[in-house]
Amino acid sequence: MKLILSTSNIMNSGPPSVIRHPMMQKSNIELITSLRSNFVASQTLDNTGVDGANCAANGQHGNVASWTENCEDGLYIPAVDFSQHGLAEERDQYDITVKLFYLPGIPASRRCAHTREAIDLVLRELHVKSIDLLIVSFPGILFDADDDSDEEGSDASGEDDFDSMVQTWRVLESLHEQGVIAQMGVAEFGSERLARFLPHTQVKPTVDQINLKDCCVVPKSLILYAKQEKIQLLTHNDCNDILPVGMTRELLGPKDQGGAGILASAPDANDGIQGDVEPQWVVKYTAVVKDRGVVENKGYFALADVGTCVQSRS
Repeated sequence: MKLILSTSNIMNSGPPSVIRHPMMQKSNIELITSLRSNFVASQTLDNTGVDGANCAANGQHGNVASWTENCEDGLYIPAVDFSQHGLAEERDQYDITVKLFYLPGIPASRRCAHTREAIDLVLRELHVKSIDLLIVSFPGILFDADDDSDEEGSDASGEDDFDSMVQTWRVLESLHEQGVIAQMGVAEFGSERLARFLPHTQVKPTVDQINLKDCCVVPKSLILYAKQEKIQLLTHNDCNDILPVGMTRELLGPKDQGGAGILASAPDANDGIQGDVEPQWVVKYTAVVKDRGVVENKGYFALADVGTCVQSRS
């Protein structure tokens, strides 16, 4: 069973912000805080008194709290009314950037479906047919500014991981060909990985987004190689593991423990969905008004898988 988590437009909690370069809070703090806030806001509007979730005898997920919503094979948490969202001005007035985080421990074979799911949600949310830039963040890559070597390890799995990145890029290239993505980018790639990766691409990344942590110096080798290949270097302050399993479980867990009351409180409890929760991906989107440099719409979607049935409430 899929659980689709959303923050809605986090800019609605205050006036639009002028774009500022990093040194802001880690994006996982922004993600978790925004999810909690959206859950609470939706629960406050729910006056039905229905808590948790249950499933019908036929094994479907059936009735749920009215602040959530059934979708074809899962649940929106909270309910998402795509018809009410969108951008205030014409599409050509915006730069839309999307960053897709593939999470640790999730088989690379799922990335094709994950990419299309995540992009489709953003397109529906913003009422657009395309995005200007998609940056993909692969798990297990940590950029070290002191050593332009972005390989996290040199074990036997490294070749398989590289092959899976190439295969994932093929999916992005197909979306580029369809006009859904104008430009594509990667995260945490040093000059060595870029040099190895580029020959396997038909559409080159135009952006390499790197996390400099506490360091402010980009390796000269990367600067020179990026300039040679016409790749723009950007920095970010995102976490490598943006949505850990434990945090997801806490977010969706029992209300008396600070959660949303979606997951059951115990293996034999009938107050929520039964099963182990497993976050699959996170996507962050930002729509900036070009001529003013103002962020009008920013938010996150995340997908988690959980056990396929829940116990009926008495």
